[in-house]
Amino acid sequence: MFFGVFWIFVCLTYVPNIRYITTVLNIRYNVNRLNKNNLMDKIEASRRLVNVFRQYGYEGATLSRISQATGLGKASLYHHFPNGKQEMAEAVLEYVSQWFHAAILEPLRHPGEPRKRIQAMNESLKQFYNCGRDACLLAIFSLGESNDLFHQQVNQMLSAWIDGLVQVLEEAGLPTTQARQRAEDAVMQVQGALVLTRGLKSTAPFERILEQLPEQLLQKVEVYNRNSHFAQTQG
Repeated sequence: MFFGVFWIFVCLTYVPNIRYITTVLNIRYNVNRLNKNNLMDKIEASRRLVNVFRQYGYEGATLSRISQATGLGKASLYHHFPNGKQEMAEAVLEYVSQWFHAAILEPLRHPGEPRKRIQAMNESLKQFYNCGRDACLLAIFSLGESNDLFHQQVNQMLSAWIDGLVQVLEEAGLPTTQARQRAEDAVMQVQGALVLTRGLKSTAPFERILEQLPEQLLQKVEVYNRNSHFAQTQG
């Protein structure tokens, strides 16, 4: 009799609590899974948006084109990007900025021979711009209405790129002023080659510029360093 009453008490007291805890855990699991999926969807959507803005620019990237490229309906787009197209463009710039830091700035900052660091940068540029076939988003977002909206982000990435090259050239032995001039010239040549490559529908200009960049940036520096090393060993 005692054990029967005891088990009734246990069932009435603990089973509902166990069910409640199980329900809460299931809800939390589903919410976390949903948040994770939403996060991944937004990252993937941002990646797909890159090509839309590349192809049509900021003004030409209509919601219908964006929806078609991402595979998301307008409701889903506004779920991920409540502020509309401007927030989508900001997400694209953030996506590009993360790639830029990992693929361009990190190789330039990495210890090693200046020529090899520049060549690593060139390889990343070749891959990201599809040998020059794809337009530069920094150039696109510096035109028209988008220049007013995203000037700060574009300026930050271009300045970081130039500063990264300056650091390499200074470590190679160039004075700061000359290093900055060469770095700015290099960025201008890459940007110009992108325009020419798309206009001529030929990757040759872009590939030629990348091939010449290490020599142009380090012109006379390596020769000077070799001569200095030779003079020191002779002395």
